[in-house]
Amino acid sequence: MSRIFSVLTLLAALLVAPNMAGAQDLDPENTIYMDLKDGRVTLQLRPDLAPNHVERIKKLTRDGFYDGIVFHRVIDGFMAQTGDPTGTGMGGSQEPDLKAEFTRTRFKRGVLGMARAGNPNSANSQFFIMFADGDWLNGQYTVWGEIVGGMEHVDAIKRGEPPQNPDKIIKMQVAADAS
Repeated sequence: MSRIFSVLTLLAALLVAPNMAGAQDLDPENTIYMDLKDGRVTLQLRPDLAPNHVERIKKLTRDGFYDGIVFHRVIDGFMAQTGDPTGTGMGGSQEPDLKAEFTRTRFKRGVLGMARAGNPNSANSQFFIMFADGDWLNGQYTVWGEIVGGMEHVDAIKRGEPPQNPDKIIKMQVAADAS
């Protein structure tokens, strides 16, 4: 009986430990909390892939730029886009546009990419979250992070182009600054 208990305890520890380790390994300076109506989403930033885009996202987050911004373009089975203060998809921040930082990183479910106009060097403040894999975007848009917790809250964002009564980012904060 004690042997069965020991085996079950070991299995439980093996199942729980990786999840706990992942949460503890996140660098607070490169983690963002995005609060949505249904709960908190944890974004892991990837300065190794796109250092300039990561710095821009952190600066705008710390300035409160994203607080209250709507998801203006949400396509089922594709992505949710936000980051435009006008809510139309035509606006951005007062910061200058960024030079592309394209990599071979795949656009898969939960990946965070920078939106841009036709010019590859036109990303500013708008970004999107992938609902599903989108390999046709690989090498065409900058990947700057990924969702590591709360994807179910992203899945609950109201769909539309634009959505009626769109969902919004309640608050975004860099984890290192969170109280």
